[in-house]
Amino acid sequence: MLRAATEDDVDTIRRLRNQQANRDVSITAHEISADEHAAWWAKASADPTRRVLIYSRDGVTAGVVNFFDIEGSTGAWGFFLDADGLAERGETLPAWIEVMREATSYAFDELGLDVLTGEVLEHNTVVRQMNRRFRFTEGTPEQRYADGREITVIPISLRKQDRRQGK
Repeated sequence: MLRAATEDDVDTIRRLRNQQANRDVSITAHEISADEHAAWWAKASADPTRRVLIYSRDGVTAGVVNFFDIEGSTGAWGFFLDADGLAERGETLPAWIEVMREATSYAFDELGLDVLTGEVLEHNTVVRQMNRRFRFTEGTPEQRYADGREITVIPISLRKQDRRQGK
């Protein structure tokens, strides 16, 4: 289930984002401070081109989905899961499939997008495989410097008519 994030979710969002498993596969790899996160939330929650959603599984917060740069029929997205909690409960794979299904449905059916874009780090082969399963295509990789390291970022996109439909 996806729902709009509220002020009550801010600390949880930061806690999940700072989990080592999520930092390892993110462009921003440093631990996000409370002040940095508060500034991000103040900007994100007031931005009409952004949606921050909480993904819940069996009534428990299990991840965060961010849609941003929503303009007309295009928008970008990214998400992260409660890697620690889901692993502890043995629910990582089903949650991952579910959040991708729900998020892509939200993008195309709720936001009315025709094209959904995003980025994935080259070394994140598991996510790249899942993206392909959901019919995202990869663009030309680009080198960037972030948090004192060189990373290879691969743009991804999915057109509405190419999406994988849920059961």
